[in-house]
Amino acid sequence: MSDGDNATPGRPASPGPGGPNGDKQWLTRSARPVPGAAPWERNRSSKAPDEADGNRHDEPAAHHAGALTVADLIAKVSGTRPDEEPTRHRAEPEPPLPAYSEPHVAAGRDHDPATEVMPPVALYDSEVPILTDARRPARGAIDVQARTKPAPHRSRHTAMVAGRVAAALIAICALAITGAAWQWQSEKNRSLNKVSALDPNSRDILDPNAQFGDENFLIVGVDSRIGQNSDMGAGNTADAAGARSDTVMLVNIPANRKRVVAVSFPRDLAITPIKCEPWNPETGAYGPLYDADTESYGPDQVYTETKLNSAYSFGGPKCLVKVIQKLSGLSINRFMAVDFSGFAKMVDAVGGVEVCSTTPLEDYELGTVLANSGRQMIDGHTALQYVRARQVTTETNGDYGRIKRQQLFLSSLLRSLISKEVFFSLSKLNNVVNMFIDDSYVDNIQTKDLVDLGQSLQGVNAGRITFVTVPTGVTDSEGNEPPRTEDMRALFDAIINDDPLPEEKNADNTPVPKTPTSNQPAPSAANGELVDAVTTSPGEITVRVSNSTGESGLATVAASELQQHGFNVTDPDDYPGPLASTTVFFSAGNEQAAATVASSFSNPTIERVTGMGTTIRVVLGSDFASVAPPTPSGSPIQVHVLKGTSSEPTHLPEDLTVTNAADTTCE
Repeated sequence: MSDGDNATPGRPASPGPGGPNGDKQWLTRSARPVPGAAPWERNRSSKAPDEADGNRHDEPAAHHAGALTVADLIAKVSGTRPDEEPTRHRAEPEPPLPAYSEPHVAAGRDHDPATEVMPPVALYDSEVPILTDARRPARGAIDVQARTKPAPHRSRHTAMVAGRVAAALIAICALAITGAAWQWQSEKNRSLNKVSALDPNSRDILDPNAQFGDENFLIVGVDSRIGQNSDMGAGNTADAAGARSDTVMLVNIPANRKRVVAVSFPRDLAITPIKCEPWNPETGAYGPLYDADTESYGPDQVYTETKLNSAYSFGGPKCLVKVIQKLSGLSINRFMAVDFSGFAKMVDAVGGVEVCSTTPLEDYELGTVLANSGRQMIDGHTALQYVRARQVTTETNGDYGRIKRQQLFLSSLLRSLISKEVFFSLSKLNNVVNMFIDDSYVDNIQTKDLVDLGQSLQGVNAGRITFVTVPTGVTDSEGNEPPRTEDMRALFDAIINDDPLPEEKNADNTPVPKTPTSNQPAPSAANGELVDAVTTSPGEITVRVSNSTGESGLATVAASELQQHGFNVTDPDDYPGPLASTTVFFSAGNEQAAATVASSFSNPTIERVTGMGTTIRVVLGSDFASVAPPTPSGSPIQVHVLKGTSSEPTHLPEDLTVTNAADTTCE
């Protein structure tokens, strides 16, 4: 999303004759050379070149390739050109005007008449582009003796000319405004702290076709004491060196822009250590880190620890994106990391945010966060402590209490942005975005992207903004929060499929109805794809067997035989409606398991659907005969997979922690 490498408005050229310290030259668009006037344009003068005034010999004609003057533009729009000395009605004779002459042009230099640059119009409420460097020396004013004249009689032709001249001036002003905006936006984009983070070709992305058009932002609140962050009351680099992911949220905005889902990941979520490239948080660069004590460089690759926040600490944005993409299956296409200072600036930019607490908020580490209970407006500094506190005296759930406060805070922030119509105002959006963008690391994000995204969400009501926390199990002895893999998969399947989530509300505060589903899949597509898979161990696969035939007990027999071959089998059931062919249903990401199960049946149909999670469902058709031993684990196998149009109901866990942005209750 580049602003254009070859765009010319506002780009400084190389230093002129004055050297580096001289006045800057600024490039403007020049008319392209043309062989002559267009049929609808008038010649500047009917005189032959030999009859022209000698003093104006070097002046570029209207159709020459020189710079287009304001007079030329007015002439093109109005169809007329002002006389050099218009006739005026005077009450009494006036002394003659001083003769006008063009400034002398030195030999050997191009004639480039100086042009006065119009001052830029204030585009935004609090931040105006500074374009003083873009000014050229203005042409000296011509001393004209003041005179009094009666009000002229305005003919229809004069009014038409005046209207056309006004239109030309409006066009010129519009050009000045857009040029200033272009330069301001380019300057902001150049000041962004860009970092490599995304991996769009990752094999961990599930069903990319279903995610086409979705915006998936990975937003990280960074615990860093570098630079201005040391002034935020959290200590300096001597207290905590490096950078850690204090808050991790994966925000999904579907292609239809009808809702927003933000998934919070606990910082202590248990992960399998992975190998990543080292990252320097001070420079944003990847590669071996220099150790001043040993005067040597470290390894090219490092392993994370078993907690989620170690991914950012060791391998930076790239490593964190890799982990979250593996856990969620979502295609992360935007990344933003905001530090303490940037967060506080953003809150102050919107005039503070209202929070509500049933008790005063005291933290063992941070001290008093909220001195009083009830509803109150807090500024950026207090807001930072409010969302960071994780040792609150009245809370016993540690990181989960903090996550809940973060979700409530962001809900209030979004309600404020909606009520103040920030999404409807380009200037307000720009003010909010640009207050914190300088304190962020981004990948595939520019200021225009955030503004465009904000405006695309104008129709989203607070009830369609949902915050949810990934489900976890009992904390282990090392303080890790183990993810509940099945429930987590169901959550992200629901997000990919745009299934309604708990507590989602319409604009009238009524619950969003669940998407009607059917256990009867639609007819399979005639075409499919060949998938190269490797069979896996049956003990790692959960199979659900359903009977679509009229023969009683068939599913029980097949389930028993699969269990004897080592598969984990759930209770068998019946399938509504008959199928002619035994069919293996699975969801994206489970191709290996589906191929392994399919190898136990004679020429089954294999169909990819949504909502299955990691379970493989076998529906016995009228062609079913028996169950054979599966192909040995680790064997390469090629299967023909159909893309189904059906979907299984997504069964979300009942204890899912959800916060709806429309909920204004005090907690």
